[in-house]
Amino acid sequence: MAFGLGRLCWTPDAFWAASPREILAAIEAYRPLLAGDAPSRAALSTLMQAHPDVAYEPLD
Repeated sequence: MAFGLGRLCWTPDAFWAASPREILAAIEAYRPLLAGDAPSRAALSTLMQAHPDVAYEPLD
């Protein structure tokens, strides 16, 4: 209730009319994304070789 009424600023009528699936979807929207582990140096090197940066010449 605190999340729906406080964080989302839903009215009590809107909160009580929401389905559990709608409330879960609203909660999921506020969860931080899980970034996972950083790639190893070998994996990063492989990615950098597969997708090198492109040097662009400045426009005059």
